[in-house]
Amino acid sequence: METLRERKKQRTRDALLRSALELFVAQGYEHTTVDEIAESVDVSQRTFFRYFASKEEVAFFVPRLTEAYYVEALRRRPPEEAPLDALRGAVLASFDSIEQAIERYVPVELHMRAYKMIEATPALHAAHLRRQSETEEEITRIVAEREGVDPDTDPRPRLLVAVFGAVIRVTERQWSVGDDFSVEAIRELTVAYLGKVEPALTGNWRER
Repeated sequence: METLRERKKQRTRDALLRSALELFVAQGYEHTTVDEIAESVDVSQRTFFRYFASKEEVAFFVPRLTEAYYVEALRRRPPEEAPLDALRGAVLASFDSIEQAIERYVPVELHMRAYKMIEATPALHAAHLRRQSETEEEITRIVAEREGVDPDTDPRPRLLVAVFGAVIRVTERQWSVGDDFSVEAIRELTVAYLGKVEPALTGNWRER
């Protein structure tokens, strides 16, 4: 059972997180200072750094949560599923549960707007791509373990995850320039784009 002290610390962290994202969305990540974030919830800069190492850590707090949900969803996929089906099933399953998880910290719409802000901020976008690369390596290892192969000698897990990751990045990029901020919008776009992978790789594009 959580103590009163633990609940108070969690409320402070959540207030800092929400305020930071609101400021990032309203005035831009690079124009927001740690002092502004701290002052907005009436705490000191020192208190901010008790909870977050940097502004970047705040910006990526919820995206890291969603990544963890996806990885866990992949680990839970039925072992008999083909690798691509497992990847597709995991990403769709994570969409089904992620809204509630996000709402524990910030409103979903604020998270989605902040995600678009990350896509539009060069320094954050570069950090996001680096993190995605690390996550893809973790997923590669999971796929290889499921299939009983060595990813250092068998290129298939890494190739599959690279293609899948590219589809997700294209989906995120297209969603980020749209007007619908909902989870359902990005879910529908993800389903549509994943459905185009096999025809794009194996089909004759010139046939009508």
